[in-house]
Amino acid sequence: MARLGREPLIHPDCEIADCSFGGWVEIGRGSRLSHVEMGDYSYCDRYADLANASVGKFANIASFVRVGPTDHPMQQASLHHFLYRSGDYWDDAARDEAFFARRLSRRARIGHDTWIGHGAVIRPEVTIGDGAVVGAGAVVTKDVPPYWIVTGVPATPMRPRFAPCIAERLSALAWWDWDHALLRARLEDFRSLEIEAFLEKYHG
Repeated sequence: MARLGREPLIHPDCEIADCSFGGWVEIGRGSRLSHVEMGDYSYCDRYADLANASVGKFANIASFVRVGPTDHPMQQASLHHFLYRSGDYWDDAARDEAFFARRLSRRARIGHDTWIGHGAVIRPEVTIGDGAVVGAGAVVTKDVPPYWIVTGVPATPMRPRFAPCIAERLSALAWWDWDHALLRARLEDFRSLEIEAFLEKYHG
């Protein structure tokens, strides 16, 4: 029997708040997700920390990745929690709801069929394009184009995964929208065909 199905598999010790998940999704042990939308077949490994993020289908998110790390207020006299989590410190003070609303609006976006390497950090409002790869330990502060590989601190382009014509054809094919049965029917071609042959067979 298949281990994954239409209901997400959420391992122990996770903290999940205001999230929605597609089918065949897996959330690794000890992960923390807040205000996250995650598409079909995507997963995060152990101790991932995702906040205020939209994740496409078939995203591969390694352990200890941080997506959308929240900011502290840098323009005021202090950076500390007491400015916006004020109710934690005084009975007669309220949270700064406007601060939290701004934080929530600054969403990170991770495209379809992406690979986010171990320990990478993706800043708020950054978009990772479809098919892109973020190297382990990278800190991504700018958008990553589809089918590019970025590495380093701050992350910089290393090389494209495919030639532009191949990337464009893959984007147009949008195989990530195929249904579960069709993916199974074409599994052997995913495994065995070189990219040009795969595209020739399914995209012409």
